[in-house]
Amino acid sequence: MRKKNRTLPLIADLLITDAGAEGMAIAKVDGLVVFVPFAMPGDIVDVQLIKKRKSYAEGRVVAFKQYASNRQQPMCPHFGVCGGCKWQMMPYEEQLMYKQKQVRDNLEHLGQVDTSLMQPICGSQDIYFYRNKLEYTFSVKEWKQLPPSNQPIADEGWGALGFHAPTCFDKVISIEHCALQQDPSNAIRLSVRDYARNHQIPCYDIRNHTGFLRNIIIRCSSLQQWMVIVVVAENRSEWLFPLLDYLKQQFPQITSLQYVVNTKYNDTIADLDVIPYDGMDYIEEVMDGYKGRMPLRFKINPKSFYQTNSRQAQRLYSFVADFAGLTGGETLYDLYTGTGTIALFLAAMCGKVVGIEYVEEAVVDARKNAEINGFDNTTFFSGDMAKVLTQAFIEENGRPDVVVTDPPRAGMHPKVIEQLLAARPSKIVYVSCNPATQARDLKLLSDSYSVKRIQPVDMFPHTHHVENVVELVCKGK
Repeated sequence: MRKKNRTLPLIADLLITDAGAEGMAIAKVDGLVVFVPFAMPGDIVDVQLIKKRKSYAEGRVVAFKQYASNRQQPMCPHFGVCGGCKWQMMPYEEQLMYKQKQVRDNLEHLGQVDTSLMQPICGSQDIYFYRNKLEYTFSVKEWKQLPPSNQPIADEGWGALGFHAPTCFDKVISIEHCALQQDPSNAIRLSVRDYARNHQIPCYDIRNHTGFLRNIIIRCSSLQQWMVIVVVAENRSEWLFPLLDYLKQQFPQITSLQYVVNTKYNDTIADLDVIPYDGMDYIEEVMDGYKGRMPLRFKINPKSFYQTNSRQAQRLYSFVADFAGLTGGETLYDLYTGTGTIALFLAAMCGKVVGIEYVEEAVVDARKNAEINGFDNTTFFSGDMAKVLTQAFIEENGRPDVVVTDPPRAGMHPKVIEQLLAARPSKIVYVSCNPATQARDLKLLSDSYSVKRIQPVDMFPHTHHVENVVELVCKGK
């Protein structure tokens, strides 16, 4: 027997009192916690509930009765429709306050960590145009938000090029202007869209797996080098090559123009060949060394991971170096090393660096970057961290004096934590993009390690995301 659909209530004159996880605003009514996007503390709103559970509910704003006194005008014309940058209406100082609170709440409640020594969050030097990489998606369905209901609708014309609509894998918001990446990023995207629409090159339909244009990836560096990667669903040079020639002619500043033929059902290109079409097959980035040391130079390939906020990455790594406290002779392990950026940032300050990373291509990049920067005290290994970091591996490569770990959002595997506890390095510097899983791991390490310093770092202004660096000191050493 099917359950009857029940209409959830509209809550009028709801005062927003807090900001929390996933960029949601928070309100309370009759003991019920209500999560609402695109509102901020101080707003008074009418909220239509869309989901209700015993202790919480989710809703959407249908009317603003009164704006918070410090609300600011969002810079982005797509604010409220696009799912990114949900905190643009909030003054940046307030964003930082809520991010620091997010770190404190997670560490205290989930990790039972004393946060009294937490240092003030390090804000980003740039709060707009700070990203060095953006990925846009083509879709046959353009997601629009039209008055008076402000309910999104799908328009099935030529299609769209932009960002996925929130919670919709098959619908895309056509982006006219994004304030996250410097020019000519917007011009490149709009030129691709207009050329494809004028020449009726079909967008990809992810439900039916038909069409041609799938994605476009735009990367840039502080050296003003630009990489553009066009991802298509089949090898049809009569459509693809004229488009790439058009881009080459319109934007001579593109130093690396490449393409990918992706015939799979998912959008990842990690397991596919990226084919150079014009220019170099990489771009270069430069990062200042720690406390006046020689700048570091990195080759960035199409699949390379590099911190998306380049200027803020240097500050993040400087905190890591401060916490590591290297004196020159230590053996340093860099877990989840990626392309070796942290490892190479620290290599001049220790005797030996051992980097471990799951992605083989990233390890190849790390080795190349070590060679470019003249380091011969680094070795990099690829494989599953839980399987590579064993007692035999440590015996062969030397017991670590200091470990830097920068795991993915899921945190460290329990076996990795067990091995760290067995190896007992004098110090662990834990970098995390997810304070909740970091807190969980800190609790697992707490019998043997004490938290000394905590440093939140904002890498992504106008979002709820926050990085956090924790210094752990081995007890009894």
